[in-house]
Amino acid sequence: MKGFGSSMVKVAILGYGTVGSGVVEVINTNGAAINKRAGQDIEIKYVLDLKDFPGDPIQSKIVHDINIILDDPEVNVVVEVMGGIEPAYTFVKEALARGKSVCTSNKALVAKHGAELLEIAKKNNLNFMFEASVGGGIPIIRPLNQSLTADEITQITGILNGTTNYMLTEMSRKGVKFDEALRDAQEKGYAERNPEADIEGYDACRKIAILTSLAFGSQVDFEDIYTEGITKITDTDFKYADKMGYAIKLLATSHKVDDVVYAMTAPFMISESHPLYSVNGVLNGIYINGNVLGDVMFFGAGAGKLPTASAVVSDIVDCAKHMGKNVMTVWSSTKLELGDISDFKRKFFVRVSGTVNDKLTEVKNAFGNVDVVMVDGLDNEFGFVTEVMSEKAFADAESKVEGVLNRIRIEG
Repeated sequence: MKGFGSSMVKVAILGYGTVGSGVVEVINTNGAAINKRAGQDIEIKYVLDLKDFPGDPIQSKIVHDINIILDDPEVNVVVEVMGGIEPAYTFVKEALARGKSVCTSNKALVAKHGAELLEIAKKNNLNFMFEASVGGGIPIIRPLNQSLTADEITQITGILNGTTNYMLTEMSRKGVKFDEALRDAQEKGYAERNPEADIEGYDACRKIAILTSLAFGSQVDFEDIYTEGITKITDTDFKYADKMGYAIKLLATSHKVDDVVYAMTAPFMISESHPLYSVNGVLNGIYINGNVLGDVMFFGAGAGKLPTASAVVSDIVDCAKHMGKNVMTVWSSTKLELGDISDFKRKFFVRVSGTVNDKLTEVKNAFGNVDVVMVDGLDNEFGFVTEVMSEKAFADAESKVEGVLNRIRIEG
């Protein structure tokens, strides 16, 4: 497809796995439209991978040495889709130092080194872009950085992991146990053989660290975010949720209250009125509240080869449009000190063993007024919802009640 602009953008892709091959497919499929939007032709010059791909048309572009890419002055944009911190960090940092803009889908890299890499790009009049690092194909980084700049963000709450959302949806709809839902997700390819990053909440935690850093302009370290996975959620919890008209979701959330930012990743109960209530299966949803705009929802495919690749290619186009000009992203390397999560206040749902007649006085002595929840067929246990209380106050009250089976926070 011959040019819409005066020059050609030559791209090198680092990694020819799921996302890397998706980027190639998107550019090959929609090349004419992409070139038109970029204002010039986009050509893949190299693909770096450890392996060869005989029989694949990409083989003629395969290289095994990063220096071939770094030393080639024709390469304008490097696409990093290898994943992990190293060697991705070293390769990306060196590419920026050599005058090449970088696009990445690597949430681990962005969460840990995003502020530093943005600063290097800015100094060199280049760009470091990472739309695909959060929410797959959902446009969220660019809106936060550009469209919502007039707003003071007060809350970001997201379903940011498709694996766990699929599992919780299956547990809700089919009444299956956690282990069965996980096995099903693995068989369908939604969960890795080692699913720890998903089910323990680490994946979602890194993503909310990125969004919180962008929303509030300073570095949020994911290690500082309280994180709890879904491994303690049971099929019985869903029976109570159904009785109450609630859904159970793994939410990654940050709130700004009186100039203090609180962040957490954990399972929550949400009501039918919550914007994320109907985000089911492998889909992702991100809810943002601003003091001027009010509520905004972003919803769509949060993972997968082509949705993620589509977001990467959108960044390539943005780099092509801004050759020699840095697109400002406000994300300082100065660390944002998060508020102590034990001070944050909300309601809690609690399951406790025993009968209402035997236990309610003990519960009220510890928690104060509660709303009791009973489910037909569940003998010798009941549930209750607390009044709004801090995490610290909840922990203190919980320690005074014997036989607590589980507790789930309530959002909104």
